[in-house]
Amino acid sequence: MHNDILSKIGGTPLVKLTRVFKDRDFQLYAKLEGFNPGGSIKDRAAINIIRNAMENGEIGSETTIIESSSGNMGIGLAQVCACYGLRFICVIDPKTTRSNVDILKAYGAEIDYVSEPDPISGEFLQARIDRVQELLASIPNSYWPDQYSNIYNLRAHYLTMSEIVNELGEAPDYLFSATSTCGTARGCAEYARANGLKTKVVAVDALGSVIFGGKYAKRLIPGHGASVRPRLHQPELIDRFVHVSDLDCIVGCRRLVRKEGILAGGSSGGVLSAIDHFKERIEP
Repeated sequence: MHNDILSKIGGTPLVKLTRVFKDRDFQLYAKLEGFNPGGSIKDRAAINIIRNAMENGEIGSETTIIESSSGNMGIGLAQVCACYGLRFICVIDPKTTRSNVDILKAYGAEIDYVSEPDPISGEFLQARIDRVQELLASIPNSYWPDQYSNIYNLRAHYLTMSEIVNELGEAPDYLFSATSTCGTARGCAEYARANGLKTKVVAVDALGSVIFGGKYAKRLIPGHGASVRPRLHQPELIDRFVHVSDLDCIVGCRRLVRKEGILAGGSSGGVLSAIDHFKERIEP
């Protein structure tokens, strides 16, 4: 029995993948973050950021929450705000899928749509952040979770890594994590370092993303990679990184659903393709 839907965030299942790499001499497990009630790993960051801001007195019952999101973080925040009775404005752009917009509206989020990219960078991320700043200045008692630099984003994933270790009974040799805000990869890496784990963290970034010094280019998969290096990014915590293309993400998604029966999003497909690129370096 759970007190409310938010108490169901976390504790997601770990499933052994037996078919996608059946000819390889290693064991591969998937952490199914789609089992979070909002449908993604971003539920963890959303609840951790909002609860800590409430405890610190930064958020009250009349506070308006304003965030930029391409989809999943917005949905996570919309769910949390619905439970706490908070007004939520989500700043989105044309890359946000129609289904995600419908889900945001169903949760009661207000949609603020940025139709033109930033004139200098040519990217929508900076345009969304600029719009958030405008809304914060115009709406009294408003709060920006700032998933791109909020320390409680990454700290939410200490628990993610702890769950993985507890379920396996030991630390994994490698952890592959998609990157965007870098909250998941950094949080898991910090936990591993603090607890002396053997785990090597491999960040999966998008071709066209600048997080690991790549050359900026247009990308199609929302929520994967970034056109601006997030302030949460600390490269010294990451052991390796792998770049994957939009096509790699799609191929990975198709392989997951056809081989394992797992219907997952673009960044998950990217992770599977990154493992495929990396597999020759994984010891038996």
